[in-house]
Formats: sequence, C-alpha cells, structure tokens
Amino acid sequence: MIYLTQLIYIHEGQEEAFYEFENVVLPLLWKYNGQLLLRLRPTSSTFVDNSIEPPFEIHLVAFENEDGLAGYTQDETRKSYLHLKEQSVKSVVLIKGSQV
Repeated sequence: MIYLTQLIYIHEGQEEAFYEFENVVLPLLWKYNGQLLLRLRPTSSTFVDNSIEPPFEIHLVAFENEDGLAGYTQDETRKSYLHLKEQSVKSVVLIKGSQV
C-alpha cells in the first residue's frame, strides 16, 4: 500500500470551487484501487501545537500500488476538472509513505 497525506491550503473565498473539484475527483479513487481514509477540516481548537499554518483540509489516501496512483493522476475526468484545483488551491504539502 502507498499512503499519501495532503495538507491542503486554499485561496480565501474559493471554497466552493474546491468543493466542486473534490466532489468530482474523490469518487474516482475507487476506480484505481484507491481509498480516501480520512478527510479532515481542522479548526483552531483541534490543534495542540503547531509551527506551520493550519491547512484548510487534511487528506489521507491509500492506493494498492504505484500503477493505481499513476492511473488516478492521469484520469481524463480528473484532468478536465484541474482548472478548479488551480483556481482554489494555494498549495499542498504532500507526504508519501508506507505502513511500517
């Protein structure tokens, strides 16, 4: 299994574009043997300590293998909605790992 953690920062006022993008692309994970394990929208009260800007959302996604991840990133439907991601997402911190 491949695990991806994303700390997602969005442009202020672009929440609806972000939600529209997510509503289309997240269901595509299953097509590529991927799974959304967690989708968190943290608030200031949920942080015990932090030295970075709190993200808008945190996603934990798993794929069975690299082929599934590659297929998802190249999916034509997903690619047709990337303009919404580009419009709404300021930056993403991507952490890739495996279970130990």
